[in-house]
Amino acid sequence: MQRRHDRKASKNRDQFTKQEKRSRINHSKRSAGRHEVWSWKTASKQSLCLMWQKVKEQLMLSMSFLVAVFWYCRRLYSFLAQLVKRWSNYLQRQLIRNLSVLTEVDLLCYSAREWKGDTKQAKHMREAYEELFWSCHIKYLRQVRRDNYCVLRAVLFQIFSQGIPFPSWMKERDILKLPEKLLYSQGCNWIQQYSFGPERYTGPNAFGKLRKCMETLKTNWAEISATKDHEERGNMCNTLFSEESKEHKLYEAIKFIMLYEVVEAYEQIKNRKEPMHNLFSLLLARDSSSDPLSFMMNHLNSIGDSICLDQVELFLLGYLLEVKIRVYRLHRFNTEEFQVNYPEEYRREWHEISLLTEDDRYYLIPLFRT
Repeated sequence: MQRRHDRKASKNRDQFTKQEKRSRINHSKRSAGRHEVWSWKTASKQSLCLMWQKVKEQLMLSMSFLVAVFWYCRRLYSFLAQLVKRWSNYLQRQLIRNLSVLTEVDLLCYSAREWKGDTKQAKHMREAYEELFWSCHIKYLRQVRRDNYCVLRAVLFQIFSQGIPFPSWMKERDILKLPEKLLYSQGCNWIQQYSFGPERYTGPNAFGKLRKCMETLKTNWAEISATKDHEERGNMCNTLFSEESKEHKLYEAIKFIMLYEVVEAYEQIKNRKEPMHNLFSLLLARDSSSDPLSFMMNHLNSIGDSICLDQVELFLLGYLLEVKIRVYRLHRFNTEEFQVNYPEEYRREWHEISLLTEDDRYYLIPLFRT
């Protein structure tokens, strides 16, 4: 019995020992597993940290680059904006300086600025301007460059800015052929003595120069009158009337048309073919313009250089361009000659333009507002 008990106790010890070994082995395995998990987590965390450090560095570099680019672009934009602004201001100053017809100004402000003081003439002029403002509904005016092309400039600017088309006779005839016709068909070799305003030019090349003037007039008139948008037409006029050389060609073309019509009228009067308009009789009755040559030498050649158009030539200008030119003569205020139409006889379908003068020499453009 004792032996059986000892064997049983020994067997139990062996089983306990085996269980303890298995328990230790399992504990070792669990410890090893936990160590492996911890090692994997640590490695993963370290890898993520390294990756984040690299990504962080890249992000910092990228952000620094973007900030630098943004700053540079902002500085560049600011520089370009300043450059464009300065260039725009420069061009605007140049355009305003070169403009021969300035932008509109208030009529009464202009009167108060130009006619200060208590002299009799200043009071008279201020009263005349007030009459225009209250009775004629002229609220603004545009100043015109004060040279000897002044009246031609004021008339042509209004014709172009209003989009007035060619006169009827000009639609039927090619005005480019007028110099050729006058020189070759009618034998007027004396047009070689024609002077181009301040550019006193005479000689055999006068014909070619006159033809260029006629081309300039025809091209610009056709282009501007075909433009229906008022704002676009105004911009075209501002551009045209800021180019002095092109402007002068327009005025010389008008002068030549006046000469051509006087030659035509003179020939018809001489040949007694048909009665002429009264203004031609009046013009040729002057001692200084009894024939086309004297008209050119004594009057037309000096226009733009030393004199402006006189009253008779203003009648002729309105007649040829088929416009009713209404002139407000402020120095004739409170007389019958305060408002004068050139010509006095005009057709109902003719367009009307207005001029404002203080001395019958320099002209302004009045603007009406109701």
